[in-house]
Amino acid sequence: MMAVLLNGVAQIEYDRTKALPDYQGAYLDKMDRKMEAEGIDIDGQRIQMPALAQKAQFVAANLANAIVTNDEAQVAAMTTWLAVRLPELKQVKLREEEGGFAIELDFDQGYIKQHPVQITPRRH
Repeated sequence: MMAVLLNGVAQIEYDRTKALPDYQGAYLDKMDRKMEAEGIDIDGQRIQMPALAQKAQFVAANLANAIVTNDEAQVAAMTTWLAVRLPELKQVKLREEEGGFAIELDFDQGYIKQHPVQITPRRH
């Protein structure tokens, strides 16, 4: 299980045990080819031949933007790319900051599923 958190709250849980449909795998390959052919921008810097870690930062930044703009198709694509291309990734921690997002790719701390807590007020 990989999770995407925004400001500490789980937004997406990705189950890696489910098979990836062929069309989604093809789309991930297309994303890779585009990043390699066109390069990427990270923090205002153009990177022509991005390494995997740089691609991951770029994809995570696009994921953050997709979450706050409610672009479900982009959220699904970016989350899938991160989960498939980085199989050891456990959590994507996004935190809104002035002027953008802080992004942490956590490969160590396993995700613990969040559950709603029911609070029943005491009666006096």
